Order: sequence, then structure tokens, then C-alpha cells
Amino acid sequence: MTVALPHHRFSAVPAAQGLFNPANEKDSCGFAMVATLRQQPGHDIIDVALGSLRNLEHRGAVGSDAGTGDGAGILTQIPHAFFSQITDFELPAAGFYGVGNAFLPQDLTLRVAIKTNVASVAAQEGLVVLGWRTVPVDPTHLGTLAREAMPAIEQLFVSTATGWLSGLDLDRAIFRLRKRVERDNEIYFPSLSSRTIVYKGMLTTLQLEPFYPDLSDERFASTLALVHSRYSTNTFPSWPLAHPFRFIAHNGEINTVQGNRNWMQARQSQLASDVLGDMKQLLPICTPGASDSASFDEVVELLTLAGRSLPHAIMMMIPEAWENQQDMEPARRAFYEYHASIMEAWDGPAAVAFTDGSLVGATLDRNGLRPGRYLVTDDGLLVVAAKLGCTTLLPRRLSRRAAFNLARCCWLTQ
Repeated sequence: MTVALPHHRFSAVPAAQGLFNPANEKDSCGFAMVATLRQQPGHDIIDVALGSLRNLEHRGAVGSDAGTGDGAGILTQIPHAFFSQITDFELPAAGFYGVGNAFLPQDLTLRVAIKTNVASVAAQEGLVVLGWRTVPVDPTHLGTLAREAMPAIEQLFVSTATGWLSGLDLDRAIFRLRKRVERDNEIYFPSLSSRTIVYKGMLTTLQLEPFYPDLSDERFASTLALVHSRYSTNTFPSWPLAHPFRFIAHNGEINTVQGNRNWMQARQSQLASDVLGDMKQLLPICTPGASDSASFDEVVELLTLAGRSLPHAIMMMIPEAWENQQDMEPARRAFYEYHASIMEAWDGPAAVAFTDGSLVGATLDRNGLRPGRYLVTDDGLLVVAAKLGCTTLLPRRLSRRAAFNLARCCWLTQ
């Protein structure tokens, strides 16, 4: 079977030559996460998140043309009220449809063929394409390299043919659709979900908002946002490999990633799930040519859609240093010991933030080698960041209640 490599598309990565081998690249980045405990979405969360992202400019690399960013992006809840007002087709109620940005070829003929295939596969999975929306973008802000690699960006809206699936059940059907069409077509979805949406690209932190005018619209509201500035020493700059991914944003490096990928490939023949259907159609789980963070995200996605909670999946993959902690409670030790028999640790200096659209959380590697701090304010604003300077753009009306070193934390937002 020939497997498509979507992460090599829309990229400026050179082929292996001379002393250069892209497999030897490493990475280090910066992220911030903003959420409100007030349970009411607002555009102010987007503003604070984008402000935090701009403060992470020094954590992202810039190309030789001084306008090509290594990668920047934002993950938010789906702004249903916003999409309901701007689409020229009717949307179901919030949670009963999925939407995601799609990176497509610039060639119109090829784009039409891919959309036809998407509709065909969707029908096979019990889904219906509600419509496509061209995402407004402003390429004048981009450098030459970013423009040359830039895909056509459109939004796909889908729901079940019966219209009764929602939430996690709908996301499982959408997951099957996405994996199948990405494998066989020149298309990449930064996200495709009923809960979250990702705007990202081969951008600098200062370019993200002006490049995507949607993010400046006051109707674009969320209770949470995850932003990231990329420094890709693990892989070359690429539109698909910018963060955030579908569940996580990552600062650091997973040193064991090649072994982790090998183990995932080795166990693929044994993968089975009553809720995900025929797994053979969804392989490979870890896409060849992806970064360490992308592979990590793909496994997190599999574990959560197969039935585990998001914190459960993260604790499986990045366990504490439990082996020699004599004072750890027995139930907690038993959790780590059991999962060590079915999933090897994804180890390395890493700070990871994660969300599924209903909760947000963050964790450090077992040795705490990557920095992480979080801030909680009196009126319920939560900020987590790899760099303290991210909080300088908080509105002055907010009084600091507490700022702590990050260890293992999880917060409910709704």
C-alpha cells in the first residue's frame, strides 16, 4: 500500500542530500494556554491568547526572507454563533456537526477531485457534507517561502446523514473520514471535529491574526484557547506541522519518538475497537514524515476516541517517575505499573498542554526539564505558559491570585 505523506506537502523541506538528513532534526518551541472558568465564551479569551502568542515571538524561528515563520497557530472551541452567521448553508445545532480547516492543493482541478472523494468517503462513513467555505486569508503578510508552500485553505462542514450523532460519537465518525481521505489524497486537516478548531500555518506569531481575519471577528468566541510558536529543529517548516495539533501543543522534544513510532507500528495488527470500526482503514496511526509532536498527538487522539479520557491518555504516555517513589499511594502506583505493560513512555524534555474542547490541562516530562507556570486570577481566568512573559498582556483589571510552577494539572472549563 502506498501511503501519502501529508506533512511533506505544503512544505519547504529539502530532500536528504550530502550531510543533511531530515530525520536528524530536533525542536524547541513555546506555548500558552488561556481559559476561563466563568463558563461563558467570549472573544476576550481569543484576544488574551493572541496577545500571549505575540509575546512568544522569540520562541519561534524565522526564515532567511525575514517573513516566513516556522509555525504559529491557535486552537479554540468551535464558535458556533460565528459560523451560523457567516455560512451560506444551514448548520445543525452546536455539537451536531463537525468543521475543520483543510489544506488543499492550489490547483483547482485537483481540488475539485479531492472534494468529490471526500463526499464519497463521507457517505461510506454515514456522513454528509454540509458545505465548504473558503477561509478568508491575507497572504500579503507572508514571506516568499511561506507563500510558495501555501495551500488553498477551505473549511469543511459535515454531519451525520440522520443528524442525530453529536459530541464524541460524531467525532469518531469524523475521525474515520479524516484518516481515510488524508491517507489517499493531497489534503491535510489541522483539525476536523465537533468540539474544537485549529487555525495555523507557516507563520510567525505576529502574522497569525492578520493572516486569518476570522480571529479578529468579535463573534469568534471561546472559553479556551491554546497557542503555539514553533522552532522546528525536529523537522523543517511546514504548514501542517505548525502547532497546535488536534489535542496538544508541545514545547521540547520527545527523545524516544523513533522507538515510540516503531512500537505503534508493531502493535497496529492487534489494534481493535468496538467504537472505531475497521482499524485497517485507519492505518498508519503515526503518519510517516511527521514531527515528534504530531506523532504524539495522533496517539493521544486514538486513545481518547477509543474510549479513554484525555487526562488518562496523557498519563499513559507521559507517566510520572513512579518506579522509585516509595511514598506514592498504591492505587496511583498500580495505575502507572499497569499501563507500563501496554504503553511505553514517550520520554524527553517536554511541556505539553492539551484540550478536547471541554477541559484543558498541562503536564511536564517526568524529570521536569521543561519550564511551565500557570496563573489563576480572581475572576476565573487561567493562563498556562512556557514563558512568564506571556502574562504581561493580561488586562490590568485582573488581579493575580496565584502563580505556580506547573507539574500535573487539569481544569474543567464547562
